[in-house]
Amino acid sequence: MRRYGKHTDEDDIRHRPSRRGSRPRTRIRPKHEDAAEGLVLTVDRGRITCLVDNRRITAMKARELGRKGVVVGDLVALVGDLSGAKDTLARVVRVEDRTSVLRRTADDDDPFERVIVANADQLAIVTALADPEPRPRMIDRCLVAAYDAGMEPLLVLTKSDLAPAAPLLETYAPLGVRTVAVHHHEEPDAVRELLSGRVSVFVGHSGVGKTTLVNALVPANQRATGVVNAVTGRGRHTTTSALALPLPDSDGWVIDTPGVRSFGLHHIDPSRVIHAFPELEAGTEGCPRACSHDERDCALDAWVAAGHADPARLDSLRRLLATRERHEGD
Repeated sequence: MRRYGKHTDEDDIRHRPSRRGSRPRTRIRPKHEDAAEGLVLTVDRGRITCLVDNRRITAMKARELGRKGVVVGDLVALVGDLSGAKDTLARVVRVEDRTSVLRRTADDDDPFERVIVANADQLAIVTALADPEPRPRMIDRCLVAAYDAGMEPLLVLTKSDLAPAAPLLETYAPLGVRTVAVHHHEEPDAVRELLSGRVSVFVGHSGVGKTTLVNALVPANQRATGVVNAVTGRGRHTTTSALALPLPDSDGWVIDTPGVRSFGLHHIDPSRVIHAFPELEAGTEGCPRACSHDERDCALDAWVAAGHADPARLDSLRRLLATRERHEGD
């Protein structure tokens, strides 16, 4: 072992370089004022595909973003190689403020939120009328998530050639939700009209025909589809990541998402659901503090009895508020 005397300023003393490099620490982050704006089309295993000036750019999240996630629908700022050429990689350095966020949890007792998409203004809840059978509780949960996110819901009923749509439509008529039925062998013109000029995210169980419908709406981009298991009556996951697609001959966008088996609402504040019922919201002024709107002292009963709102609307509100207490298969 080398020994040094009292003169420790000798020129031959070796200094170990810092593992973190010699760059001084600073709280000042670059502003990236010259960054290009892009739209996130899909996120897959850390790689982010963005649309920049009609070019598809592959990017990764910059370290300076920290834990901030990037999801489909985000408007982001990018730097680096923006040519879109093969094997090039840009960096996402900023995520712009979101106008809406659609979230879910794995189950009602799971506190971990999963952001599905950002900046969508319409939630298309896709359910089959048969094969597999409709699950109203799942529809109710998606409606609650849509109202919480400030998105307009649209109920899309597929496979109308296998079963009539009237019974399910009657169930949701009091909610005032827009609905459209789709025949398997017909062009989805009615759906296309409702999507025009909107950013719509498609959500539904596996096997309900969600991706098949997206393929019909955007023929140039064919995604893999599956079949329903004859034993379990459930579909198989064929779509593995969300993908935003522009609608041809329209300024609208459709976002296809993987099929879900459950839609947890742990993150939902029940007090926000009432905003989707404006004719009832005014009647809550007489409710006790932290009223669940389903208790003896709730002022909504007297409000409806006085003729200010349809009793069916109050029943629908209470049904939606109760969805967090039920399992999807109920």
